[in-house]
This record gives sequence, structure tokens and C-alpha cells, in this order.
Amino acid sequence: MAATCVVHPMDVIKNRMQIQKGKVSIVSLIGTVYSQEGITKFYSGLTAGLVRQATYTTVRLGIYNQMQDFWRQKYVGPPNFAILALMAGVAGATGAFVGTPADVALVRMTTDGRLPVEQRRNYKNVFDAFSRIAKEEGVFTLWRGSTATMARAVVVNVSQLATYSQVKYLIATRLNVPETVALHFYASMVSGFLTTFNSMPFDIAKTRIQNMKSIGKPPSAFAVMISIAKTEGLGSLWKGFWPTYCRIGPHTVLTLVINEQLMNFLRTLYEK
Repeated sequence: MAATCVVHPMDVIKNRMQIQKGKVSIVSLIGTVYSQEGITKFYSGLTAGLVRQATYTTVRLGIYNQMQDFWRQKYVGPPNFAILALMAGVAGATGAFVGTPADVALVRMTTDGRLPVEQRRNYKNVFDAFSRIAKEEGVFTLWRGSTATMARAVVVNVSQLATYSQVKYLIATRLNVPETVALHFYASMVSGFLTTFNSMPFDIAKTRIQNMKSIGKPPSAFAVMISIAKTEGLGSLWKGFWPTYCRIGPHTVLTLVINEQLMNFLRTLYEK
């Protein structure tokens, strides 16, 4: 949640870019939002972003940390990358399912400003969004795009958590870097870049599906990705890469560094 408060404006820009067809530059989009909607719009949907982190990230990091602690108690030596990937994938998919309602609200709230005035949803906050979506479109709409969200989460968490753990271990052992904030920073920077690149096609598909107004059964994530590649070009699956990296990079660094500090603090308490 602390990381989200820092990077939320880039989430707004990223979501706006992903739902637009055709090319759009980051600079022009930022200028348009600022001039037409005001600086506060860069924090539209912040309540949804915070609730998403309080659900999705709490569950995924909690499960991943517990799995690693369980491994340390049962086995000698760190788990290999395949085991780390399995842990991260399970944690990510579970967390994504729990956090999908907040994700749907986040996408809609951050992209509302680009719609014509008469078509805007104008949710007051994330809880108003939950209530209105359930009443107007049905409770299950809160889990619209959950398959895409869970698929993305598996890719994100394997790229982020498993890669982070593996890179941190390699840097510590081969370069003889001590367990410090610097080590956590280096590993999380590598993790953030890989996470951005690997997850973008799923992220764009998820954003498009969750922003749809149709009440019928939404298309699958892979169907949306194929459609985007055919109609807008393969490169469109990485549309908004740099604002996404500007969000995921710092978010990954802050989340993992803060997580490490909190885990160390908790382990110190348990030892006492």
C-alpha cells in the first residue's frame, strides 16, 4: 500500500494508454489529463488501488513468505528456481482471485475520465464501485476478467517473486554481497524489469476486459490478445511499456524492500 501511494499516477497513465487504440505518447497523455481534468485525476481510483494491495498483495506475499518459511524448516538449503516458481505461481493466482473485485474497480476508476461525460460511471470510491457494479451488472461482474487476472498474476509472481529470490541468492553468493537493503534493491530492479516485459500482454487483455460495459460473457484473455495483435499489431501488446515499468519498477523495489524489512522485524520478535 505504501508503494502504491508513490506509483499510482503511473497506473492511471498506463490504464489510459492500454484502452486506447492507436499510438499515443506518454507526454501528450499526461498533458491532456492535466489540462482537461486537473492534477487530482492522477490519483483517481487510489482507494481501489489501496484495497487491491490490501487484498491481492497481502495474500500473495503472505502465502509466498509462509511457503518459504515452511521450506526452510523442512529442508536444508534454498529451494531451486522451479520450486520458487511453483510457490510464486500458487501465491499469485490465489491473491489475484481475492483481489479481482478491487482490480475491476481500479481499472474503471482510473479510465473513467477519458469517457464522454454522459458515459462516465463516476464512482465515489472503491466501495461505491463495488455496490453499484453488483447492483447494476451483477455480483459476478466483480470477478470479470478473473481468468486473465490470475494468468497475469502467475506470470507476474514468477517473474517478480521467484526471480527476486533467485537473483538475490546469486548476487549474495557469487558476488559476496551481504544481506542488506542494497542487495534487496539490486535484486528487485532486475525482477521489476522482467515482470514488466513478461506481464504486459496479460495486463492489456485484463484491462480491456474489465473496462467492457457488456453484461454478457466476456472473451478470454488469449482471445483478446490475439485480437489486439491482429487489429493493432503485435507491438500493441506492450503498449504503455514505459509507464508500466515506471510503475512496476519502483513498486517492485518498494514492495520487496519493505517486505524484507517487515519480515526481518517479525523474525526478530519471534526470536525474542
